Amino acid sequence: MSDRLIEALELLATGAWKPAHAIVQKESSNLAAWLHGIVHTLEGDLDNARYWYRKADRVFPGPAAVQDEIAAARKMLEAART
Repeated sequence: MSDRLIEALELLATGAWKPAHAIVQKESSNLAAWLHGIVHTLEGDLDNARYWYRKADRVFPGPAAVQDEIAAARKMLEAART
């Protein structure tokens, strides 16, 4: 698990999608694609968000669920680190 993805997730949690985007676009994994989808959801680019959710093999829940998605990604990262 990439420490950079953890950093990206923490940035997303604060709404800092631009620096998070710089991180996730350099990574290639399902988790990075999911976080990339969250980036574009926060940005408001929902078509691009849907694309990245498909790449992550996840259902796009829409912008109202972005905080739930961040929490779910955090839970996944925490589980992977233990």
